[in-house]
Amino acid sequence: MNKFLIFGAAILLQSCANVTDQAQTQHLSSADKKQLVAVTQSLPAEHQARYAARHPVETLAFFGIKPGDTVVEALPGEGWYSKILLPYLGTEGRLVAVDYSLNMWPEFGGFATPEFIAQRKAWPAQFAVDAKTWGGANGATGEAYTFANMPAELTGKVDAVLFIRALHNLARFDAKGNYLKQALAETHRVLKPGGVVGIVQHAMAEDKPDAWADGSRGYLKRSYLISTMTAAGFEFAGESDINKNPKDDPQADENVWRLPPSLSGKEEQKAKYAAIGESNRVTLLFRKK
Repeated sequence: MNKFLIFGAAILLQSCANVTDQAQTQHLSSADKKQLVAVTQSLPAEHQARYAARHPVETLAFFGIKPGDTVVEALPGEGWYSKILLPYLGTEGRLVAVDYSLNMWPEFGGFATPEFIAQRKAWPAQFAVDAKTWGGANGATGEAYTFANMPAELTGKVDAVLFIRALHNLARFDAKGNYLKQALAETHRVLKPGGVVGIVQHAMAEDKPDAWADGSRGYLKRSYLISTMTAAGFEFAGESDINKNPKDDPQADENVWRLPPSLSGKEEQKAKYAAIGESNRVTLLFRKK
């Protein structure tokens, strides 16, 4: 390992020690933290460029994710976290990727064409193929489902479920199909007793109107997340400030996609939004009772 990587690893490990958490949160051994740092430092530069905003080492350490765990990752997208988790969990680990129910995708309208839905149907098989590449020879097994067809054999077998920027649309469309309720019920079912739920979510300030934080703009409120998770049978175990960004203060006509990496707003405003950086996010830990 060259001097740059050694220095980077030391900084990341020190950052883990600076995470402010409450009692009862998970902790990693020194060896596991070093392994997590090594995995993140082995990924391509374009992946590492996001670490300053996403803090993957600190986030996964706060959630207590360790090699050998069985982890469910909700809505992994193109695999940004999957590419860390698969090699980190190792040969004794298991990564279960979970997409929205296929019935939910048409709620988005627009891009959710029949061709798009067909791609979503094919996604589980494609994820399993990609997982073998992302994990390498010593990586975890990877498989994929939707919240509507997670297998019965997972009941009580999962160590952690991760919702990383994955709850706003479930909340947004819950009234139309109980999509969030189903996702949380399935989360409760598959977790071991004492298993954890790690949430990183774009967060709206508590003093803003609730209508701004119904998920349609990408944001939810911390209070909503805590009350919803508690109602679903989980106990609040702690939180970290590591993914907060106080410069993100959305106004009445603004959504999360105006910020990096999307920068979907007007061209003349992109410099302003780029300077804000990625969204303000809460990082919350819950435990199955």
